[in-house]
Amino acid sequence: MKYLLVDIGSTYTKLTLVDAEKRKIIAKSKDITTIKTSVMNGFRNALNKIESEIGKVEYDKAITCSSAAGGLKMVAVGLGKNLTAEAAKRSALGAGARVLKTFSYELDLSKVREIEELNPDIILLSGGTNNGNKFNILHNAKMLSELNIKVPIVIAGNEQVSDEVAEILNGFETYITENVMPTVNELNADPTRKIIRDIFMRRIIFAKGLSEYRENVGEVLMPTPDSVLQAARLLSVGTENESGLGNLILVDIGGATTDVHSIGYGLPENNDIRFEGLKEPFDKRTVEGDLGMRYSAVSLYESVGEEELKEYYDADYKTECKRRSEDIMMVPDTEQDKKIDTSIAKACVNHSLDRHVGNLRKEYSNGRYIYYQSGKDLSSFNTIIGTGGVLVHSENPEFILETKNAPLYPKEPTKYLDKEYILSAMGLLATEDREAALEIMKNTIEKI
Repeated sequence: MKYLLVDIGSTYTKLTLVDAEKRKIIAKSKDITTIKTSVMNGFRNALNKIESEIGKVEYDKAITCSSAAGGLKMVAVGLGKNLTAEAAKRSALGAGARVLKTFSYELDLSKVREIEELNPDIILLSGGTNNGNKFNILHNAKMLSELNIKVPIVIAGNEQVSDEVAEILNGFETYITENVMPTVNELNADPTRKIIRDIFMRRIIFAKGLSEYRENVGEVLMPTPDSVLQAARLLSVGTENESGLGNLILVDIGGATTDVHSIGYGLPENNDIRFEGLKEPFDKRTVEGDLGMRYSAVSLYESVGEEELKEYYDADYKTECKRRSEDIMMVPDTEQDKKIDTSIAKACVNHSLDRHVGNLRKEYSNGRYIYYQSGKDLSSFNTIIGTGGVLVHSENPEFILETKNAPLYPKEPTKYLDKEYILSAMGLLATEDREAALEIMKNTIEKI
């Protein structure tokens, strides 16, 4: 079987032609995404590039993911900031969404107006464990019923009142699914992830100007970040016939965000450490919207500061970050610009991992210290994979991916580079042929 794997990104439309039986990438190309006219134009331009290389392109099936027009934008609403609201946020991120904002406790009219301004594609409404708090989700449903925008609402809170919540929101397109946190600290993300993907396929693609593409090429199967997560999971766990790489971390440094995926449970490695707080998903994704190479360079500077950046290379980072945010297509062509980009990328990795990894605290009790872990322990994660333009083109990717020596951090992991940008494509291929996708990934990613 030959597959045409398509990633319609916000900047580029990327095509990968694969022969699954031969476990071979036949050709690749990319062209500017033409979201303002028709994405078909960018697709055809990219296809023409392949055909000029190998002749007429023939394939059995096209499989597509997309992050065009901002991707899948969501707002999450929950009860406690660290529990149901956080569970809702994690479920949304795991489905490949871009979470614009998370609201906790009771919504008021000003927050409803703020949600209108954010104009999300989907709202995820949670609140209360099963047989627990009912007031919060009922109150927030009543407030959301005042919205002046019609947006799909996924109801994933206390299941005792799900039907009542749907009745309150009867003027909206609602979807009832299982509670994202059925009991305290227990994350139940998969049902919500599935329904978000279903909504994305059935409804969101029409709002993104992709309906013509759907008619001419095929369905848009999932958001791009979800495809990358599927690839990372496959590369970690393997298949029945081929072993994976085990627990791994994937860092994707982009112009606007830095995404971190970790595949593995990350439970305490030591019996003397107790776990506390919301349990982590096996496949976790975090997105840092203030850490990026171009769009978010100024916000990165504000988050990280001049002093830390100068530890890597001495430059005027306030000026340099501003220059990059104003020229998002800038390609570093001088030695100084390359070193500055390396420093910014290093800061992206450090701070995104800081926010992804768990925390360890100690408490003195009965003459001894007791240690408590919240979040993931990544110390047994032996593989870290880097992707994104700055890493692929860097002269020193190993330095960028080097992790600090700190509790819960990976200890001297083996580093790999996704030099061919194949992960999103292989996440798509995995929906049809997991064996081929895994073998191609293992043969293509490069050890640093």
